[in-house]
Amino acid sequence: MTKEIRLREEAEADLEEASVWYQQQRRGLGYEFLDEVVTLLHSIQQNPVAYPIVHRNTRPALTKRFPFGAFYRVESEHIVIVAIMHASRHPSRWKVRT
Repeated sequence: MTKEIRLREEAEADLEEASVWYQQQRRGLGYEFLDEVVTLLHSIQQNPVAYPIVHRNTRPALTKRFPFGAFYRVESEHIVIVAIMHASRHPSRWKVRT
C-alpha cells in the first residue's frame, strides 16, 4: 500500500516561490519545474525508504533536472514533505522544520 504524500505549508510555499522564479526566467519553465517535482514525489511515494536518513528521520531526494531537493519524513500513515529547497541552501534552512 502506498502512503499519501502531504506537503507542509512551508514546503508548499517553497514550491510556489521556486516555480514563480523559474516561470519568470522563461515562460513555461515554472511548469516544467513543477512537473519534475511531481515526478520526484511520485518516486518518493513508490519507494519512500530508497533515500537515506540524514537528520531526525528526514530523507532528501533530489530532482534530476533542477538543483532542488525534497526533504521528507516517512510516518506511519503518510509521507510528510517538510521542505522543497534549492540544493545550495544551507542545511539549517530545512533542519529547523524537522
